[in-house]
Amino acid sequence: MLAVRSSHSSSIPQDEQIFYPTSKAERDAFRRLSGKRISQHQWDVYDFTKSIPKGQVVRYADVCRAGGLLVGNALRSNPFAPYRPCHRVIALTLYIGGFLGEWGPESKTKIQCRRKMEILKEEGVMFTEKGYLEEKKTLWQMHN
Repeated sequence: MLAVRSSHSSSIPQDEQIFYPTSKAERDAFRRLSGKRISQHQWDVYDFTKSIPKGQVVRYADVCRAGGLLVGNALRSNPFAPYRPCHRVIALTLYIGGFLGEWGPESKTKIQCRRKMEILKEEGVMFTEKGYLEEKKTLWQMHN
């Protein structure tokens, strides 16, 4: 099974429309488009992001503390983006952070982080033009 990532729409399909391997056998068989496997660490990060409620965001540092996970590299190479909602993870400073390998709205192509901001806007999370979270009430308070 290969990963499929669409970059045509900012709308996110419902979970039941996206294949996401959950069993050990499915995960062992799954490959990225490049043919590479996904590590257990990466599966843990992708599983965790599913728990972030729609309309909320969480900081990378909070995800790390929640499960001892290093999240940046795993999310940068997330083959399920945006269906496993890595777009809901932002920087410690409440900056928009990265998305699909780009960092911030002033990145080289200016496409992916603006797309992240559009997706989050659809979910009710707003950012300033410079890429900072407008309302701290949308910052998810995880309960460990």
